[in-house]
Amino acid sequence: MEEKIYQLSLCSYLGGERILLRPMTLEDAADMYEYASDDETVKFVFEKHGNLAETKKNIANYFMKEPLGKYAIQLKKTGKMIGTIDIRLKEEHNSAEIGYTLNKSFWGNGYVTEAGKLILELGFEKLGLERIYACHDSENLVSGKVLKRLGMTYEGTLRKNRIHKERYVDDVYYSILKEDYLT
Repeated sequence: MEEKIYQLSLCSYLGGERILLRPMTLEDAADMYEYASDDETVKFVFEKHGNLAETKKNIANYFMKEPLGKYAIQLKKTGKMIGTIDIRLKEEHNSAEIGYTLNKSFWGNGYVTEAGKLILELGFEKLGLERIYACHDSENLVSGKVLKRLGMTYEGTLRKNRIHKERYVDDVYYSILKEDYLT
């Protein structure tokens, strides 16, 4: 695992055609608050932020405290931070889970798919992972479409797997194996 952490530390910046994945900073607070305070954007992922100070605390406590594998999604053209994506290593299984959030003003442009492809490349080609997976709320059908575009395969649904915002959530799981990624 130490080797994977080291390799991950060498990959703080990942460049795509239209986006740059880079570490989060407190300078991203205003851009993050723009979507973190929007009900529709955060419906399936986290509690809405009430003010900019809350967003700054979130950035410091989650993204900056342990930054490896956690990225801001930045548009190359404008420099605007439009969302986040992360890869969470599961060392005992040589696998990882990915998660993402995107400002709704940028939905439908393929930015999460582009970011996801960069993360898959990192996971399989740099970290040597065997499996990468993700899950989404069963009501978040768009997220399922993103995972399919990444080449992931539906694995199953865990019914009433957790409680989120005072309702039971069915989590839908997708994954991709190294052998599928490489073909």
